[in-house]
Amino acid sequence: MQLILAISMRDADALAAADQASIRAISGNFAAADRELTLDSPDRFSNISLLIATHTRKIPHLLPGLTQLLGRELQTDGKGVAIIENTR
Repeated sequence: MQLILAISMRDADALAAADQASIRAISGNFAAADRELTLDSPDRFSNISLLIATHTRKIPHLLPGLTQLLGRELQTDGKGVAIIENTR
């Protein structure tokens, strides 16, 4: 049951991160945790970047002692990517 919950939460968080990355890439309002990677473009009139957004949250504990066994808290780490196309 813990594994099913973790996989479902991870998938939902990856979807949320992808959604947020797209919204932020269009609006230009980036979060502090977002990363922007600039890519070299063969076209000298365009500037292309990747926006990487992360969505992290804790996974509820269904199995007592699992966090002590693993030695860390259970959490998801969903990442979303969007393309930012800027024209010069």
